[in-house]
Amino acid sequence: MSNFDKKLQDLLFNNARTHNAWLPKKIPDELLKNLFNLTKMAPTSANCSPMRLIFVKSSDGKEKLKPALSKGNLDKTMTAPVTAIIAYDLDFYEYLPKLFPHDDAKSWFEGREQHIKNTAILNGSLQGAYLMLAARALGLDCGPMSGFNKKKVDEVFFSGTNIKSNFLVNLGYGDDAGLFPRSPRFDFDEVCSIL
Repeated sequence: MSNFDKKLQDLLFNNARTHNAWLPKKIPDELLKNLFNLTKMAPTSANCSPMRLIFVKSSDGKEKLKPALSKGNLDKTMTAPVTAIIAYDLDFYEYLPKLFPHDDAKSWFEGREQHIKNTAILNGSLQGAYLMLAARALGLDCGPMSGFNKKKVDEVFFSGTNIKSNFLVNLGYGDDAGLFPRSPRFDFDEVCSIL
């Protein structure tokens, strides 16, 4: 393994942590645009790209988000420079003529509600995971969370659409003083097989 490979693995995985405390350093809009431009390259089935994002930066935006947050996620979200609402669009298949022009992929989904929902959640989650890797590659730290009221977030941020919230990711420059000890992970033989 080259030294570069080790540095990259450490940046994206070995040294990366879920952050709960943030340094008071702002994230410029241009960096968020770069983050999206990396994230959009993630693979999705039939290039369906169902993830939709809202980057909540402003005080007003944070106040709108606040009532939907669980108690344990309140302070760390309100102090994070940005909170990304990772959502999925249940109308994603309407865009397949643009995103997958070499086949009639839209017809694969029309009238198949459960297939639409399953595809949107799975691929939107995959894109959200890639967003965190892209954020780390750009020097940002992440704090992903599922502890929030999705119905409230959807009412405030996605009213009148067919977009549903999936999870939240706080973004910024983490304060290592707020890190917890790393929790244990499984060993290969506990959860993997090679057939």
